[in-house]
Amino acid sequence: DYAFAAIKADGSVVTWGDPRDGGDSSSVADQLTQVQSISATSSAFAAIKADGSVVTWGYVDKGGDSSAVADRLVDVQSISASYGAFSAIKLNDSVVTWGDADDGADNSAVTDKLSSIQSISATRHAFAAIKDDSSVVTWGGSRDGGDSSSVADQLTQVHSISATNFAFAAIKMD
Repeated sequence: DYAFAAIKADGSVVTWGDPRDGGDSSSVADQLTQVQSISATSSAFAAIKADGSVVTWGYVDKGGDSSAVADRLVDVQSISASYGAFSAIKLNDSVVTWGDADDGADNSAVTDKLSSIQSISATRHAFAAIKDDSSVVTWGGSRDGGDSSSVADQLTQVHSISATNFAFAAIKMD
């Protein structure tokens, strides 16, 4: 909420703002080289490096500590963020999540469905992923879009998903 991060032309990163929210990246400064993109939760940052590895910092409970999944954060192509969780798509189209379980880091109910993922969108407390077959998988806070069971039969041939703080909208191919 109160910190910023910028990627410089040489791939290094500058951060400022509230140190608790990621404004102080000094603990990982030596790792913040060749950074290609940065995503942010409310209080943490995740940077994807040119080699597909990920560096995180900021508030531990909101995704600033990825040590529990560090061995799986390789070959990452994109990261989406909710209020307090990150969701990474790897080059093999699998997904790795970390951060606050209440904000979508707990994907255990759909882990078996998180393969062949094309893209991920996030509300404040949930994630929605479009699969290669254009179907959709959701997880996280049920009141925030994480439970799509009532419309699951309609979530086919989905082209894209947009999110507000608390809801998703899908555009279908037709």
